Amino acid sequence: MKLDDNIAAIVTGGASGLGEATARALAATGAKVAILDRDAARGAAVASEIGGTFAEVDVADPASVTSALTKARDAHGQERICVNCAGIAWAIKTVDREGKAHDADAFAKTVTVNLIGTFNVASQSAAGMSAAEPVSEDGERGLIVNTASVAAFDGQIGQIAYSASKGGVVGMTLPMARDLSRAGIRVNAIAPGLFLTPMLQSLPQEAQDSLGAQVPFPARLGDPAEYAALVRHMAENPMLNGEVIRLDGAIRMAPK
Repeated sequence: MKLDDNIAAIVTGGASGLGEATARALAATGAKVAILDRDAARGAAVASEIGGTFAEVDVADPASVTSALTKARDAHGQERICVNCAGIAWAIKTVDREGKAHDADAFAKTVTVNLIGTFNVASQSAAGMSAAEPVSEDGERGLIVNTASVAAFDGQIGQIAYSASKGGVVGMTLPMARDLSRAGIRVNAIAPGLFLTPMLQSLPQEAQDSLGAQVPFPARLGDPAEYAALVRHMAENPMLNGEVIRLDGAIRMAPK
């Protein structure tokens, strides 16, 4: 897919972190970018800076997703790139030290936002893409990039809900790509390792350095721009389909 001002993109979680970096990188190619996020103030500010548009969304609510996509399409036309970065992470053990079981609502909320929310956006975006004209000689109509995590493979203590939700994202990548192959829509997932997102930026510098040192090479936290660069490569490489790529500097997470 050639990235230029003929291409529209949507990025969930685009107000910060990996999503913001992706929105900025796509906008830099000339693509028309819509940021979908719950943070209206920050989302609108980033959208204004990149010459895009903003739509408030709760990815866990299919009706909210429909409304946000409608706003994005009214502004830019049918999106040809859908990047799902919206997500939440809570640290809760299956059973805590006092013998209390993991809160079922917290588990369900994590899966609902991270997995079902990703599905809601991806499936509705795919429906719009499938009805559009191809954008390449191969018959390509669009690309969906979902965000998994190394926690899908190396879940740490306290990550049972998060790992389960991201494992679901990994698991739906290939069947979704196969489902959408007739329509010329590609589906990939990126599984980031330790990246300098707002959550890690809130830690003391000493803690950030310690985490970065765990990465074999390069021995540092990932830059969100590196995630965004992989999204761009996925857009520009039509043979990359149905794949989950770890972007982690070769780290394999310890139990804790």
